[in-house]
Amino acid sequence: MAFDFKKEYKEFYMPKNKPEIVMVPKANYIAVRGEGDPNEEDGAYKKAIGVLYTMAYTLRMSYKTDYKIKGFYEYVVPPLEGFWWQEGIGGIDYSDKSTFHWISMIRIPEFITKEDFQWAASMAEKKKGLDCSCAELMTVEEGLCVQIMHLGPFDEEPETIKKMGAFIETQGYENDFSDTRLHHEIYLSDARRVAPEKWKTVIRHPIRKKA
Repeated sequence: MAFDFKKEYKEFYMPKNKPEIVMVPKANYIAVRGEGDPNEEDGAYKKAIGVLYTMAYTLRMSYKTDYKIKGFYEYVVPPLEGFWWQEGIGGIDYSDKSTFHWISMIRIPEFITKEDFQWAASMAEKKKGLDCSCAELMTVEEGLCVQIMHLGPFDEEPETIKKMGAFIETQGYENDFSDTRLHHEIYLSDARRVAPEKWKTVIRHPIRKKA
């Protein structure tokens, strides 16, 4: 049976719909950086998603090619994730999506090396005519965070985030946003096939103990 990150690491991919504190370990990703409204047709965000999925599935299906990845085992491609921020704002202002900065990501197994990553990029260009030069291999160690399962449209996230803030206040923590510690979302629903009121999104924020 193929390794499934969501099942093996339920504590990070399937939290309850109430806030909880977690220590998130290091993980590797294919990532693309950009800015602007993610809903823009043919915009940078949607193009980034195309690059991410193409490379992710190229690596996933590599065992069916002549290219052999050392230590490879079959796995399920993990869900799309994203870090989001806006200049001068601690958190997210959903009223102005044009000012979003983002790092869109898909997790990859630890056995994927830089050489494997470069092979996948070259194969995507060769077979799909897709320029993957915007993609990078990224390692993230989030550390201490608060997270929750948000149910519903993205524009309703502020209410869920308020619950997170109230919870960490009672536990003696505070948000710890910085240039490297950001608002994090994990998308568990296919927005093309699932009604917005049923979307499931993991929201995760960096925190620290109050002084």
